Amino acid sequence: MKVTQEKCGCCCGTNEMELLLCVKEMIAQYKGKEGSLIQALHTAQKIYGHLPLEVQRVVAEELEVPLATVSGVVTFYSFFSTQPQGEHTIRVCLGTACYVRGGKRIVDKLREILNVNVGDTTEDRKFTFEIARCIGACGLAPAMTIDGEVYKQVNPDKLETILARYYQEEQGVDGNDN
Repeated sequence: MKVTQEKCGCCCGTNEMELLLCVKEMIAQYKGKEGSLIQALHTAQKIYGHLPLEVQRVVAEELEVPLATVSGVVTFYSFFSTQPQGEHTIRVCLGTACYVRGGKRIVDKLREILNVNVGDTTEDRKFTFEIARCIGACGLAPAMTIDGEVYKQVNPDKLETILARYYQEEQGVDGNDN
């Protein structure tokens, strides 16, 4: 399951002001509707790509709810992001089985390869790097996912090959055999 969403493509421009205006226009449909904050935030994130403070302010103003309420919802639910997200989301499992079988080594090697810390996005916005407490693949440990696709019995030596597939996809080459 990919957390980030594609840009909506509806009324969206390319600069920040146009995107904020688009968010404002789309959020207007939720004004006065009880319990619509989460749907409005999903819409805003789909348009803008993430929910920085300025987008949260627009949502709060349009829905006439306190900014603290909007920020509280954004920070509570993991499917909302206040930071730009990568095209692909990598989640390394650090549940007990994965941790014991080398999950921490995978995290360390990915930090090195991607040159980011956990929770960050690569400079080219290709990957967002996260930790999962359990992905339900204990028998395949250590495991990780990229956009929900499970990679089993991963070791640090396999990581560059796995990541290369995502760069090859961009160039039209498909090497999908995990």
